Amino acid sequence: MVVAKRHLATLLLPALCSTLPLASAAMDDPLLFSEQGYRIDRYRSPTPETAPGAATVDTGEVVALLNATPPALPVDVINLTFHHGRFLQTEPHRSLPGALWLPNTGLGHLRDDWYYSRHDWVGYLLNEVTVASGNDMSHPIVVVCRSDCWLSWNAVKRLAEAGFQRLYWYRDGIDSWEAAGHLLETATPSPPPFAKAESP
Repeated sequence: MVVAKRHLATLLLPALCSTLPLASAAMDDPLLFSEQGYRIDRYRSPTPETAPGAATVDTGEVVALLNATPPALPVDVINLTFHHGRFLQTEPHRSLPGALWLPNTGLGHLRDDWYYSRHDWVGYLLNEVTVASGNDMSHPIVVVCRSDCWLSWNAVKRLAEAGFQRLYWYRDGIDSWEAAGHLLETATPSPPPFAKAESP
């Protein structure tokens, strides 16, 4: 019975997130979720089947979206250390072809945590996606990180709340894309505006 109730809450999640407190008892845990409903800890752990305001898509559906007209915009939100005004990257990052890499924008405490609240990471996410989608709020957008990763769930929630209308959550992530034999491309993080101001 408990499993069935949790499954039902997961199915109803898209409708509930925009208007009501998160239904699942686990999602009410203040150690894991903020008051706004963002995941704030244990980002690499099992995720629900749906994300607020988005359709969950599998690898085949992502292929179709990227090959459609217009092609969907893949947005990668995998984290990257940001220190002294710049990203510290020690090895290449491989992502979906044409992915816009916006590191750290899937963190749940961007406006509450002292370190992250010093900069407008949410504005960075919204501005970069708006420009890349041609200022079209109905442009299809595929949000991705890795499998069992709440970062993309958080980012989808932010984009939905900002008014983006055609959001797709690639829940299985880059791992599944590669496992299915699809090519990955080296992605470069898009620099946030505050990086320029702090760079030496």
